[in-house]
Amino acid sequence: MFDLNLIPMAMAQSAPTAAAQPSMLEMLIMPVGFLFIMYFLIIRPQARKTREHGELLKNLKAGEEVITTGGIIGRVKSVADTFVTIESGTATLKVTKNNIATLSKSTPAPAK
Repeated sequence: MFDLNLIPMAMAQSAPTAAAQPSMLEMLIMPVGFLFIMYFLIIRPQARKTREHGELLKNLKAGEEVITTGGIIGRVKSVADTFVTIESGTATLKVTKNNIATLSKSTPAPAK
């Protein structure tokens, strides 16, 4: 039927007490930590990469071999303010400066 030995045990259990509230400093540690991690792993490297690409475009000279964002490899013929003329095989292409992705690993030929 009914076990009378369980009643005193049930009565002895009290309601769980509320845990102590964390202080404001403890609550801010985790979000601030995530911001530091994001800064050092995402924001800072991307800013450095953007700065290096800007330096590459600023120092671009005729005769250097470049690779465009579209994958075209060619030699720079002339550089203007916003456009670069590159020679790829027998074709001469005019592309915007921002579409120059990187310099090619091969050594540049002397400018004509």
